[in-house]
Amino acid sequence: MSHWQTIAKHITETTGQAFQLQNHHTIGGGCINSTFRIEGNGQNYFVKLNSSQYLDMFEAEAAGLTELRQAAALKVPEPLCWGSAYLVMEYLPLGGENPDLGGQQLATLHQVTQPQFGWTRDNYIGSTPQENKLENDWITFWQKHRLGFQLKLAAEKGYRRLQSQGTRLIAEVGQFFSNYQPQASLLHGDLWSGNYAVTVNGQPVIYDPAIYYGDREADIAMTELFGGFPKRFYDAYQDTWRLDSGYSTRKILYNLYHILNHLNLFGGGYLAQAESMIDTLLSELR
Repeated sequence: MSHWQTIAKHITETTGQAFQLQNHHTIGGGCINSTFRIEGNGQNYFVKLNSSQYLDMFEAEAAGLTELRQAAALKVPEPLCWGSAYLVMEYLPLGGENPDLGGQQLATLHQVTQPQFGWTRDNYIGSTPQENKLENDWITFWQKHRLGFQLKLAAEKGYRRLQSQGTRLIAEVGQFFSNYQPQASLLHGDLWSGNYAVTVNGQPVIYDPAIYYGDREADIAMTELFGGFPKRFYDAYQDTWRLDSGYSTRKILYNLYHILNHLNLFGGGYLAQAESMIDTLLSELR
């Protein structure tokens, strides 16, 4: 049985309605998975394909989408079914317009909170495992499960020059929170422009999450990392829930996690940027 036959059978079993695949169309944009729109019996679905080793990644993504959907703040595609090499979800036609691009809705998402930082399961940031062990303290969480985890991976990949400065930074992370105490907000976790769009009906939509509960500033920082979102998005967010004045420094701390992850995933082209960010942060210490 081909993977398309397996997927069609699984859709039929999940929905209770016979689905016969009539066509599939490649959709660009992903760097980890192959992505398609499939159609049959008047229905369309979005499908991600990869090798069988990524089953846990697809399970984690489906769980993250479900958690975001329960918040009912932004449009999120519904995960339908998944197997050892695929994830099937609701297909959402994209390309519409929205006055504030969902800045207000993102602030609403961030108002969903829980007592502890982390999540009930680990997941992935790209294809890198992401630790989400629950912690009562945000500084501890960021030290151990974000910067510490990525710096350890970097050392294993041979980027040992980062370790001395990175270790010093981790030890002093608390200094960036002397007058600021974040809540454990529901985060998308990987919120760059490639994971955020507007449907043809004008609904802001988020997808490809790496969710956990943490400081909302981490999500906003990520939106600025690769080109940024339009000003009206940030204005709408700030009008709904204003950011703390220390965000301009902490966003470097938060984006360092993603640059280290890119270093570990894609190689030394990100090394100088990671070193520069660490140096900038260390220069802010007393």
